[in-house]
Amino acid sequence: MPRVLITGANRGLGLEFTRQYLADGWAVIAACRNPRAAEELRRLEGSSTGSLTLVEMDVADSASVQRAAAQVQSPSIDIVINCAGIFGGRAQSLGALDYDDWIQVLEVNVLGPARVSEAFLERLRRGERRLIVTLTSGMGSLADNTSGGSVLYRTSKAAVNMLMRTAAIDLRPQQISCVVLNPGWVKTDMGGPNARITAQESVGAMRELIARLGPEDSGRFYNYTGREYPW
Repeated sequence: MPRVLITGANRGLGLEFTRQYLADGWAVIAACRNPRAAEELRRLEGSSTGSLTLVEMDVADSASVQRAAAQVQSPSIDIVINCAGIFGGRAQSLGALDYDDWIQVLEVNVLGPARVSEAFLERLRRGERRLIVTLTSGMGSLADNTSGGSVLYRTSKAAVNMLMRTAAIDLRPQQISCVVLNPGWVKTDMGGPNARITAQESVGAMRELIARLGPEDSGRFYNYTGREYPW
């Protein structure tokens, strides 16, 4: 049975990834900060006949990530999907930046995927797919930034893009691939009700793309539609 680790699995895109991979027969390790309060995840766990494992993990806390890695029993993982992310508060323009908030956004959106990828690297080496997928945003694209603003979020996504581009090179000798995906503007807590697509549509398209990805795609930035996104 193929196995996937999903962070931020208690809501939004992470929860939808969990639903869809479970429905497709995968074993899912669903990580979030407070599994006991994640009602939908616990409901899925009850009906999953053992294929869903809930793990407590705060990606902004290195000790929490290491504890989670120690709790996971599986010796191998095929895919790691870094979904956990935050947008930050409203003070996101020069002249009114909240630096404490900025640090927290970077902790979650950049250092979080780095912590998780490192903690599960040995298990990825033993997997068949050997793939790290990190959700980014079109707002992290330098070429696509024509509107400004959202400094905290934009810089975090640009940074995680560079992290994964570099990781793709560094991990190539171990045959581990790294790809960043823009899920589009999605109707989630972060995307809001006016977004263009549903979580189900976005995740369905991304899963189709993930299923096609190979080593030749490592280090690339894709839109959920499958087209390559400008850096």
